[in-house]
Amino acid sequence: MKTLFNNPHDHAHEHKYRKQIVNRLARIEGHGKAVKKMTNEGRDCSEVLLQIAAVQKALDNAAKLLLKDHLESCVVDAVHHGNQEKVLSDLNKALDNYIR
Repeated sequence: MKTLFNNPHDHAHEHKYRKQIVNRLARIEGHGKAVKKMTNEGRDCSEVLLQIAAVQKALDNAAKLLLKDHLESCVVDAVHHGNQEKVLSDLNKALDNYIR
């Protein structure tokens, strides 16, 4: 699966939010493991559901930041280099999968 940050050679432009996105995803990963542990320990279902909701919100916020980064970096770069049709097509496919 192709991602926006596959390989530094795939992009000749900067992603100014990359570090923030990676940091957010690392925190989400840790939070997900904590929710799994809570479930294994038999914690109250409402507590687990509350934590799952927090993980979902954190993922949505990471996705928003990724989209902002993509628009400000990849899409702008594509317009400057004349390949906006492909970049916009790829973005539309990603959005169709993300927002159902």
